[in-house]
Amino acid sequence: MPRLAVKLYSIFFKFQQRYTLHNLTQASLHNVNLDPFGITSRHEEPTAPSNPSFNDGIATKDIHIDPFSSLCIRIFLPDTVVNSDLKTHEDKSKDGTFVYSGYSPRTGEKHKKLPVMLQFHGGAFVVGSNDSVGNDVFCRRIAKLCDVIVVAVGYRLAPESKYPGAFEDGLKVLNWLGKQANLAECGRWMGNGEWEKENRCSCSNRLTRSCHQSRCVLLGVSCGANIVDYVARKAVEAGKLLDPVKVVAQVLMYPFFTGSNPTNSEIKLANSYFYGKSMCMLAWKLFLPEENFNLDHPAANPLIPGIEPPLKFMPPTLTIVAEQDWMRDRAIAYSEELRKVNIDAPHLEYKDSVHEFATLDVLLQTPQAQACAEDIAIWVKKYISLRGHEFSY
Repeated sequence: MPRLAVKLYSIFFKFQQRYTLHNLTQASLHNVNLDPFGITSRHEEPTAPSNPSFNDGIATKDIHIDPFSSLCIRIFLPDTVVNSDLKTHEDKSKDGTFVYSGYSPRTGEKHKKLPVMLQFHGGAFVVGSNDSVGNDVFCRRIAKLCDVIVVAVGYRLAPESKYPGAFEDGLKVLNWLGKQANLAECGRWMGNGEWEKENRCSCSNRLTRSCHQSRCVLLGVSCGANIVDYVARKAVEAGKLLDPVKVVAQVLMYPFFTGSNPTNSEIKLANSYFYGKSMCMLAWKLFLPEENFNLDHPAANPLIPGIEPPLKFMPPTLTIVAEQDWMRDRAIAYSEELRKVNIDAPHLEYKDSVHEFATLDVLLQTPQAQACAEDIAIWVKKYISLRGHEFSY
């Protein structure tokens, strides 16, 4: 069983989340403070500022990528993409203070290119953010262990943006990544290198110059796993239209799956730690359209018949489940269905763990959280390493 401190904090966490969900429900009913532009974070949640230096081996940068919505990303760039002698571009403002303008690999010099990982945070579609304190720590850990460039997606939250807002945002980021690669390729064909010279300090160009889009991994936490599964399906349908971006694997961390027919864990663990079933149902009602609310909606249940494409075309999938999570059985069932069609789809279950045990800010420093991140890195490296990896499950 979880430790006493975890149980006590779970009570406080549930109370806080129920209060938030109640306020959001009331606002949704009366259309109070609902921003059509969308929001990607709640003001009451603590956030971590971006940090362009490599003090801890990771530099971060925030980019707003869609002029028509609040969709944004935070890039986590490991220092392994550049030489130890970093080239920085420094400007001075009018008052003489230092202003950071970016960094880039030295032009004309070889530098390491890393795989890219799109990461989608949890929060039941209604809370959480890509720049929250917990998500920032988790993404830094994954970037270091996997040696990848992590792109944390700040998708629009409900009820301001109901389904399919968050799902469409995930696909937009994947398309944006491919667009940046194609723009960079066009620039190389302009002959005299002026395009690269003028744009070498832009955020998107630095990302393009530093990552292998052909080795893209999707990672989703809780409801973010639902988004990842949707994006992976769309990537399969798009095929070569996404070139040079290729999704080589996906990681589903305690996915937010549910359905109209309850599983054993949904019955026995309905009042589980941190995220009880009744609280999650409130979140689903805020996210899914009211006129056709159904727990067998494709966004909630990936096992309903008729979802395209067939599972045999899905990428390799690692599923992380927690023993004390009421959603565990459906996640395991999905993993088993993937294995039936010969997809590499292991599931790892962590004893005495709770939903979001490896990503919730108060649990990030536990041995289980660190072991989970290391297990993810071992599996992911099989698909992002140019020479493969000797470990498997």
